[in-house]
Amino acid sequence: MNKVILMGRLTRDPEVRYSQGENAMAIARYTLAVDRRGSRNNSNDDQQTADFINCVAFGRAGEFAEKYFRKGIKIAVTGRIQTGSYTNKDGVKVYTTDVVVEEQEFAESKNSSNADNGGFSGGMSRPEPMGAGDGFMNIPDGIDEELPFN
Repeated sequence: MNKVILMGRLTRDPEVRYSQGENAMAIARYTLAVDRRGSRNNSNDDQQTADFINCVAFGRAGEFAEKYFRKGIKIAVTGRIQTGSYTNKDGVKVYTTDVVVEEQEFAESKNSSNADNGGFSGGMSRPEPMGAGDGFMNIPDGIDEELPFN
């Protein structure tokens, strides 16, 4: 089984390109900084405390990343690891490891990312919830009688 689940912050805005041909497809590449578990309390500050993992999203997932993802936001990704290799222009063989994204979603609200990132807004525009700011929709009183279950 080849399944990866990650949660981290984007290190930069996604780099998006479109495939050539009649049915052009979005290909978004981004890097996630994923904290290593238990490393925050380490007193040794010269050690790396995060892994930087390359991700690639195709099609609609790539378009979503292009439209909504910005440097610094926290996202959750599921996918699979894919390895490959190519020979660069100097004739050196380069090995690659990427996570091919199957699902991606926001891992925090826009407001909490603003507080964590010193007011960073990332240019994202998402509709505000229809509640008292708690993320839940208001349900009118007396609707209990209309629901088909108790």
